[in-house]
Amino acid sequence: MHRPTQRAVAILTGTLLLGLGATAAQANPHDGTAASPQVTGYSDALDKATADGAEVGGLSSMAYDKHRHVWASTVDNHADDPARIWFYSTPQNPHITGDPLVLRKPDGTPYTGKTADNEGLAITPQGDYLVSSETEPTIRVFGRDGVEKASLPVPGNFGVTGKSARGQATDNATLEGLTLSPNGQTLVASMEGPLSGDVTANDTTAHRLLVYRKHGQTWNLEKQVGYRTQPGNRIPEVQFYGKDNLLVEEAAWSADRGNTAELYAVTNLDTAPDVTAVPNLAKAPGCFFLTKSRAVDVTALPSQGAPAHQTQTNPLMDNYEGMAVTGGQHGVYDINLISDDNFNPNQITRIVSVKASLPG
Repeated sequence: MHRPTQRAVAILTGTLLLGLGATAAQANPHDGTAASPQVTGYSDALDKATADGAEVGGLSSMAYDKHRHVWASTVDNHADDPARIWFYSTPQNPHITGDPLVLRKPDGTPYTGKTADNEGLAITPQGDYLVSSETEPTIRVFGRDGVEKASLPVPGNFGVTGKSARGQATDNATLEGLTLSPNGQTLVASMEGPLSGDVTANDTTAHRLLVYRKHGQTWNLEKQVGYRTQPGNRIPEVQFYGKDNLLVEEAAWSADRGNTAELYAVTNLDTAPDVTAVPNLAKAPGCFFLTKSRAVDVTALPSQGAPAHQTQTNPLMDNYEGMAVTGGQHGVYDINLISDDNFNPNQITRIVSVKASLPG
């Protein structure tokens, strides 16, 4: 969840500016795309909507539920409200469909905004809901009834500093992104911010992604892989496209520019080295990191005449934290981004749809 008043200015900005030149050289992204991305539409129909006696907001993920034939998004957290998954129709013209699914502990009591911060969502071919929470952090498996069935192993150093014995993560900057491969056998979870053990005085761009493989009914943590963001950026979301390719969202916020976001394609997940044993990723050579190329500069997309309730370089922008990638014919994909309004009247729940070429 991105709250500008609590977030990245304190976590990232100060030291990043000192090392801007060196870190950018290390990241070395390729900035071209095969074809210019096109905005195919946007919708604010879900903004401040109400259903089932609750306000729809805080939507931080996006996945298609083929069993319900609808789209789904988790609510990250909101006071003492029960943790929910909302369901809605097509992203181009969304409206809430049916009742939300309340996510519950094994004893049947609901998780709330105080006990979970549900940021990532993936839906298995069998229909289970995989949900990543920043609070612990953890990845939980919920059945179709919303009751927790299991949880996945998360390394101890991914815990929040001061809240767990080995924790090196920053509060509210842990497991933000979650994505499942098309065959349902590989799960990737991305850290929004770096671990404290993976930084130097002038480099906070080294992030870790967790890669799980499914064996029978069990998810095993196979490896950790390294990813470098551009200076000042965090990772709100990551999504599979194709068997081993990822689309990674990098984003930032500043008072004078508002929200910025870029999408980077990664095509070497399968062959990327395991960096579990690397003590400080910031000091690791470039070959230890996923290779990325910029696919979409979201901030530079045409504004489409969209309104903005706060300062934005591009009025189309808001706090995009959820993403879904579909299609793929001839290398062209449909990308949907959904924004988390943080239940803030000055932010908008918006879905923007983009068509773009992605490398295979």
